[in-house]
Amino acid sequence: MLGISMLVGGYTMDRLEIRQIHPASIPGLVPMGLGVAMIICSTLLIVSAGSGTDQSAPAERGSFKNLFVSIILCIGYAAGLLGKMPFALATGIFIFVFSLYFSWTDGERNSRSTLILVALMALFAAVFSGAISLLFQYGFLVRLP
Repeated sequence: MLGISMLVGGYTMDRLEIRQIHPASIPGLVPMGLGVAMIICSTLLIVSAGSGTDQSAPAERGSFKNLFVSIILCIGYAAGLLGKMPFALATGIFIFVFSLYFSWTDGERNSRSTLILVALMALFAAVFSGAISLLFQYGFLVRLP
């Protein structure tokens, strides 16, 4: 329902044609795209949930821990990092910590494999924070903090 309302709301937004703005830069374009993405994702989630065999299985204990860690990391990113340092650096730190936490396994790990994992997550964070920054600056024309 939220995806549908975003799609409809974005479509019914004012077009700004009176100011001679190109039709592809309508203000509702991003909400419409996000609405379509939410509709697709929720449809896939509903279809995949219906294909399970045991519908009454309780959630695993680790999933609640992961939920709370995700909430803490996201709040820390939004309230602690953004605005206090360059956007690309804040985003890189967030991506690095988030991906490292969720890639870490409890099994036996030697120092070489740990170093490789940390290096890969650092590379991953650097590439994606740079790409996100460039996309917002030059694709969406947003001034970043």
